[in-house]
Amino acid sequence: MYVKGVNLGNWLVLEKWMNPALFEGTTAEDEYYLPTQLSKDVYEARIRIHRSEYITERDFAYIKSVGMNAVRIPVPYFVFGDCPPFLGCVKELDKAFAWAEKYGLVILIDLHTVPGSQNGFDNGGISGVCKWAQQPESVEFTLKVLERLSERYGNRSSLWGIEIVNEPITENIWNLMDIQSRYKPEDPEMAKGSAPVTLEFLRKFYVEAYRRMRKYLPKEKVVVFHDGFELKAWKDFMREEEFKNVVLDTHLYLMTAEAEGCGRSKEDYITYVHDHYKKDIAEMQEYFPVICGEWSLFNSYACGIDTAGGQSPVNGVMATEDLLSADKKKELYRALAEAQLEAWNQGIGYFYWNYKLLLDTVNEPGWIGWDSWDFGKCAAQGWFPVEYK
Repeated sequence: MYVKGVNLGNWLVLEKWMNPALFEGTTAEDEYYLPTQLSKDVYEARIRIHRSEYITERDFAYIKSVGMNAVRIPVPYFVFGDCPPFLGCVKELDKAFAWAEKYGLVILIDLHTVPGSQNGFDNGGISGVCKWAQQPESVEFTLKVLERLSERYGNRSSLWGIEIVNEPITENIWNLMDIQSRYKPEDPEMAKGSAPVTLEFLRKFYVEAYRRMRKYLPKEKVVVFHDGFELKAWKDFMREEEFKNVVLDTHLYLMTAEAEGCGRSKEDYITYVHDHYKKDIAEMQEYFPVICGEWSLFNSYACGIDTAGGQSPVNGVMATEDLLSADKKKELYRALAEAQLEAWNQGIGYFYWNYKLLLDTVNEPGWIGWDSWDFGKCAAQGWFPVEYK
């Protein structure tokens, strides 16, 4: 199938910038520190209310109604509730499978965080720390979580596949993003020794994960692995007959293109997408089915901001007024949507990041222009070409 989906980010794995109210009364920047600054009762109540309200059956109905056929659901390493003080979320995931089956959607489970963090991002669970690959017990814990997810959901009709781990960071992107300056660690002592994950480690880990997951996953279910921000590094990987129905995931954002030298104009973005994203996916499609598991219309030009330094998540200075008129913005975003969708068509599909934000991008200075991270707002304003059912 050709996958047309959205990410249900910030539902089961929190990202502060997508719902700042959840972190009110704390200085926590990530999910690791949130329960340390709230009482147990307050923390658990906030999480339970958030999970029950942020995504509901109605969202699955809407996603289907606009022509999408899939959702990617980020889950944390404590999904099974065995890492206090964090709350597990299998009940929510069980509900998602029932909703998906009712509305004819498929699910990609994405293991978005691991103990010790695989990238140092805030969305990796703990900002500025990246030590998972150095901790054998954390690696083994991760493999067991993947086994348990495969066993629990492997035979669900709405399971499309399971992604081994989200965005493990390798050396080039670690240096390009200057991770520990961008995502400052709360505890510098804990962050000492943080380092990017090597491709050698990832190759071994992915093979071991595949073998353990396949004990429970039927052959028609896909195993997805992320490229570690090195899309072309996998041409000689998993070539053996043993590895079946493996999909390569790459995450391609215009803000990253800017960091790599892309100019900030409609023409520059479209040229970059054509010359890099489209060609690279077509090239790698010869080796694996390729999905773009995360992408967005967000860019500096539309907001009148510079994403090269400053605030999370894109390190841009937050805009206080729109640079473009509504018509000009629609023209820009629609052109960028069509160019990127053409690139993803070289592979087997995509998942937009993200499905929704809990931000007022109209009345709150500082969030103006950030509605392009919200699929529902993109669809409503005609920026994203949807097919209403």
